[in-house]
Amino acid sequence: MGKGGALSDGVVKKIMLSYMYVAIWIFLSFTVIVYNKYILDRKLYNWPFPISLTMIHMAFCSSLAFAAVRVFRLVEPAALSRRTYLSSVVPIGALYSLSLWLSNSAYIFLSVSFIQMLKALMPVAVYSIGILLKKDAYKSTTMSNMLAISVGVAIAAYGEAKYDSWGVFLQLGAVVFEATRLVMIQILLTSKGINLNPITSLYYVAPSCFLFLSIPWLIVEFPLLRQQTAAFHFDFLIFGTNCLCAFALNLAVFLLVGKTSALTMNVAGVVKDWLLIAFSWSVIKDTVTPVNLIGYGLAFLGVAYYNHSKLQALKAKEAQKKTAAADEEAAKLITEREGDGKKGDSQA
Repeated sequence: MGKGGALSDGVVKKIMLSYMYVAIWIFLSFTVIVYNKYILDRKLYNWPFPISLTMIHMAFCSSLAFAAVRVFRLVEPAALSRRTYLSSVVPIGALYSLSLWLSNSAYIFLSVSFIQMLKALMPVAVYSIGILLKKDAYKSTTMSNMLAISVGVAIAAYGEAKYDSWGVFLQLGAVVFEATRLVMIQILLTSKGINLNPITSLYYVAPSCFLFLSIPWLIVEFPLLRQQTAAFHFDFLIFGTNCLCAFALNLAVFLLVGKTSALTMNVAGVVKDWLLIAFSWSVIKDTVTPVNLIGYGLAFLGVAYYNHSKLQALKAKEAQKKTAAADEEAAKLITEREGDGKKGDSQA
């Protein structure tokens, strides 16, 4: 009875910890999105410089990651040659910089709720790019699922009260670049056995991301910032806490995926999106129409089914591995017994 009670307590503790990791990630992701919206929106803090904000994030994260890896040696650096860094990490940094730039820019033109609805297209983009780059195989059932998600997002866009074509273009561009980055991580890093946790990811990727962003920044935002130098005073509290939230979010991703799974994060992401839509409607007072909700509801069902299919595929793969391991063990035992039998015959 004691053992059974201890086991059940352990299971309950594990479940509670998983819920805690999910809650931390949702809270930080929620906070960063709303905080970025607050800073960039012309009606709120009124600092519409998405490249500059992203560069501040990258500089802050690079500094903390460098301190963690090189100064305090909390994390071991990955064994990357210069050639591997230039051929594998730098392209990912370029894609990440474009994704962050465009996604932050979209907050100037679109509501938080509508951006979350557009983000439902992420599985569609990842799967489509995976097929183009021959990382995923084409399946008619999966493609039908992707079409259902796309139709749902299209309905949500049709029902958007404050639709802005440029904002939609920016957000869709961000989705495409982020999806490409995720596929390229599998091709350029995971396939080569290079696994980076969020600290080492920031240590290697954030500096290259900063450098890539500096090019459009010099052309687009630097001239405008020079004109506003006299009027604008850098608020260390606002930007400092914003950067801390962005850095903490990267750590939360590591904690969530490391202690649960990437699939758990996908499911938690759906919960976070609904919370953001509710917050956007109730607190920020963004308009959310019934057509918005119907369209996003359809996309949500498509994403939920996609996550369910992935979970079933992972379970089947795991079961297949266990069966193969059991067969291998059985074959080994039979071989050993046959060997023992032959030894006995020779001694006789």
